Parts: sequence; structure tokens; C-alpha cells
Amino acid sequence: MNNREVIIQGEGILNLIPQRPPIVMVDSFFGIEENHSYSGLTVTADNIFCETGELQEAGIIEHIAQSAAARIGFLYTRQGEKVPLGFIGSVDKLKIYDLPKIGMKLFTEITVVQEVFDITLISAQVKVEDKLIAECRMKIFIKKE
Repeated sequence: MNNREVIIQGEGILNLIPQRPPIVMVDSFFGIEENHSYSGLTVTADNIFCETGELQEAGIIEHIAQSAAARIGFLYTRQGEKVPLGFIGSVDKLKIYDLPKIGMKLFTEITVVQEVFDITLISAQVKVEDKLIAECRMKIFIKKE
């Protein structure tokens, strides 16, 4: 699954998410298939969530949230609409198995479990190569204008 082709990266990501440097935690978007979307992040030394050479738990959670935001942003921009703001409502069943080191590439799969009005329940899996390093469920509230 990690051999997917990047369809949006670098500055293009900023069209999908409301965050701006230094808080950008997604650097590549691989696309959407049905209720799954795929994104990535290369852990760099200047990442504000890095300590002692590793991406910390808060950085992994923010990466998951921004991966979900990139999915929404991709769908909205494809329809010519303005990208909405999203807010984390809750994080459940969070398991972090390992902290990725500088230079490692995260590959994240977001699965939409349920969408009700402006609330989306997602499930996320974060991998480095084929090793699962984190997973959770997250409720995201979309603020539409």
C-alpha cells in the first residue's frame, strides 16, 4: 500500500488544509478510494512536535487530524468549494506503538466510519513502511459557512 503515487505534495497541500507552517503535519496526499483516503508526512528535525529525535504523541494525533482535513479539503476543492474548518471533537481508542524518528515517512489511512450532518467519525492507521505505529478513532466537526 505504501507504493501509492503522490497526487498532491508540498505547497499544494496548503490548498487542502487550513493549517499553515509551522503546524503543517501532512506533506503528501495519495488520494481517495471509496471511504478511504491516504496521506503522508516525512518527519523532519525542524518539526515543532519533534523532541529527542522523535515525533511525539501530540504530533501523531495532529498528523491524523490533518490527514482527515486533507481528505475533506480534497473533496471540497474538487467541487470548487471553499475548504471548511474542522475541529477534533474526540479521540478514542488511541494506541501509539512507536514514535517515528527523524527521516521516517508516515503513511496514514483514514477510513470514514460514519458521517452524520457536520460530524464525521473516522478511523486512522499510521504506518512507517508496513509497521503500524499508531491507530485511533476520531470525531471531527466540520464548520461550514
